[in-house]
Amino acid sequence: MAEKLGVPFYDKALIKALQEKYNLTTEEIERLKGRKHSWWADVERILKIDSGVSMDYYLPNKGDAPDLLTTDEMFKTETMILQDLAVEGSCVVAGRSGFHVFRYHPNHLSILIQASMEFRVDRVARKQNISEDEARKIIDQVDKMRENYVKKYTGTSRYDTRNYQLVISADGKTEEEIADMIIRYIG
Repeated sequence: MAEKLGVPFYDKALIKALQEKYNLTTEEIERLKGRKHSWWADVERILKIDSGVSMDYYLPNKGDAPDLLTTDEMFKTETMILQDLAVEGSCVVAGRSGFHVFRYHPNHLSILIQASMEFRVDRVARKQNISEDEARKIIDQVDKMRENYVKKYTGTSRYDTRNYQLVISADGKTEEEIADMIIRYIG
């Protein structure tokens, strides 16, 4: 979708890399924001961020250990980074409790894309060339991790459809079809 709209795509990997590589804390972000020009533009120039879309975010690699929940300070820093990204211009953010982070942003659209377990297992097994049992274990592990993260930092469930303006079932649809549905909804 980001590619079709010509806007940057941000996911957990980018935000985490920024925090680690540049040792970004809430204090450091505030210091950078105090400058007269855009601190995010500086970061983009340094990283030469690609606005291409990668769906790998949604599929953990076989054997990956589950992420530990972040600290409160890391969540605050991540939230500040994401909010500043939205101020800089339109973008697509995958996950990161975006429904909560952007809830007061005047021009946001929160979308939940869900699918049946059967569809998810088939997709992960096919994409990662693993058995359906392995795929189910990965999905269960990631679902628990994400739900714990969202509940801890937002006080609600990521499955609560009241958090979203649009809910889509991915069953029987390609990523391309889903992106086109969202773009039609926006238009």
